[in-house]
Amino acid sequence: MKLKLSFLVLLIHFGTVAQEFKTPLDYLIYIGKEQDLIAKSTWKYTKAVAHSKSARRIDNTRKQLVTSIQNASKKINAIKDGYKGDQEYKNQILDYLSIVEKNINEEYEKIIDMQEVAEQSYDLMEAYILTRDLVNERLDKEQEKVIAAQKSFAIKYNITISEDKSELGKKMEKSNEVFKYKTELYLIFFKVYITDSYLSVAIENKDLQAIEQNKNALIQYAVEGLEKIKLIKAYDNDSSILNATKKTLEYFKNEGEGYAPKVTNFIMFNDKFDNARKTLESKKQNDRTKEEVDNYNLMVKQVNSEINAYNKENNANFQNKNKAITNWNIVSENFVSKHVPVD
Repeated sequence: MKLKLSFLVLLIHFGTVAQEFKTPLDYLIYIGKEQDLIAKSTWKYTKAVAHSKSARRIDNTRKQLVTSIQNASKKINAIKDGYKGDQEYKNQILDYLSIVEKNINEEYEKIIDMQEVAEQSYDLMEAYILTRDLVNERLDKEQEKVIAAQKSFAIKYNITISEDKSELGKKMEKSNEVFKYKTELYLIFFKVYITDSYLSVAIENKDLQAIEQNKNALIQYAVEGLEKIKLIKAYDNDSSILNATKKTLEYFKNEGEGYAPKVTNFIMFNDKFDNARKTLESKKQNDRTKEEVDNYNLMVKQVNSEINAYNKENNANFQNKNKAITNWNIVSENFVSKHVPVD
């Protein structure tokens, strides 16, 4: 879950502000400090997602973020009259914090549930990412309302504000770009990855029709993916994840065009051999012709050769697949770690 920060930074900063605000600027600064604490907690959560593999650590930072939102809400809500009876900006902030807290708690749980089953199909993965993005867009719109309310308050009380981005704001914007870029390539990767898993199941079940269908789909999606990535530029002169995606797609394309047909041929030959064996065994020895026996013995020699060739092909394909997928995962993790700031 990402949260954007308000990029409006007050030009003038004063020291400690009392609860009874002498100026509208004091009022803005007081609320701004609470927003700043939330911003820092948000950044910790973003860094944990980007750089930590510990689900517990990530969830702990999420809980800390919720706590910071709750604390800020209490303090801002304690300003009974806002600024001299003007509560519009205060109420907008409270509405925003309430929506954010609800999304981080309730929507987060839904997203986690969707994530747990997302890898079962491309549709489920796409739905998970779409839901996650919709939540982020909803929060972005609420953030825009806060910025508009801040601007309106500043204009009303003749306060000059700057729209320059804070350093923390720049980091958050950068991290959002990185995750968006990775997600685009991940969906291309995942479409062939999940199709390959269907192909593997079909091979395990020796389902020739399913093998043919998934083989054709695998080749199609790999070719489509290779065309898509031609239009994607390297991120900040880093083409590592782009190249890793290309290599993975090329592997899956080759698997569909080369490996899958060999599997089909082996299954068909194995079925033919089994039928010949069953036919021969169903006859009494005296009823078996020399031609039938010779053909069967020839197939026995051939099937041993076919099994050896198949096992060799299968092992090579497994190693190449494992290498391609492992490489993509490592490169994608390194890509995020490299481009999302650590501090």
